[in-house]
Amino acid sequence: MSESSPGGGTATQTSDPAFGAVPKASSERARSLWSDAWRDLRRDPVFIIASLIVLAVVSMVLFPSLWTSGDPRDCDLARARQKPSWDAPFGFSNLGCDYYAQAIYGAGPSIQVAVFATIGIAIIGTLFGVLSGFYGGLIDTVISRLVDVVAGLPFLLGAVVLLALMQSRSVWAIVFVLIALAWITLTRVIRGTVMTTKNMDYVAAARSLGASDRRIIFRHILPNAMAPGIVVLTIALGLFVSLEATLTFLGVGLRAPTVSWGVMIVQGQSHVLSGYPHLLLVPCMFLVTTVLGFILMGDALRDALDPKLR
Repeated sequence: MSESSPGGGTATQTSDPAFGAVPKASSERARSLWSDAWRDLRRDPVFIIASLIVLAVVSMVLFPSLWTSGDPRDCDLARARQKPSWDAPFGFSNLGCDYYAQAIYGAGPSIQVAVFATIGIAIIGTLFGVLSGFYGGLIDTVISRLVDVVAGLPFLLGAVVLLALMQSRSVWAIVFVLIALAWITLTRVIRGTVMTTKNMDYVAAARSLGASDRRIIFRHILPNAMAPGIVVLTIALGLFVSLEATLTFLGVGLRAPTVSWGVMIVQGQSHVLSGYPHLLLVPCMFLVTTVLGFILMGDALRDALDPKLR
């Protein structure tokens, strides 16, 4: 038995113990999209370079000892603000700490903030987006109004206010604030994609065969709706890295003795005019390169996953 597929061909069916036969068109369509995207990405030099940057930064977080044998908290005031040398490629901080070791270990808190915040908005944004787009009605109205309320608050101002009200300046405090303010973008993207996907023929075929809402969502809608969401999440990783540094620079983020790129920028910016610009340039270089890597990766994924751009 066969069903008409979105492309005009036939969609084979598989038997399911719960309700009989279901169309395979949606899963085949999702597999085709990802296989085509992977083929394009492997040939894209921008994606390859961005991936190498991201892998290098991730290795700094997971295995910092591979990059340096120094201790970022081993400080000696006698070495304060010494300029770069062979033994210390980035010189020493104003407290006499090895700046290269601090730059490597500083990736940890910055990437932790980005990763955990991205996981949080992925869960909340996908959940709200699917509920709003699939069920519509009152659920869609409530979620849409909630999105409008959060969107009406300027992001940076809202983050500064929330962190100023909190006593903690930990990684988790920043993660909580970023999730609270940033989930709306993914929700809107997933909602729009789900609203389009749920009207496809293969979804109607699955529903006519008795598929439950849960099975339709997880088997037929999410595999085809997550492509634009993954692009949003990839770009969000880079933006969250920069936001951690921004909030720290504004005085409401991480604080010493935590070693992060944001803290290094705060400590280094006051010594630029004193003849030590490397104290500011080094963490900025790591920060900009990391953010650029994630954004370029997101752009490459967008181009590969969007059929309209082919």
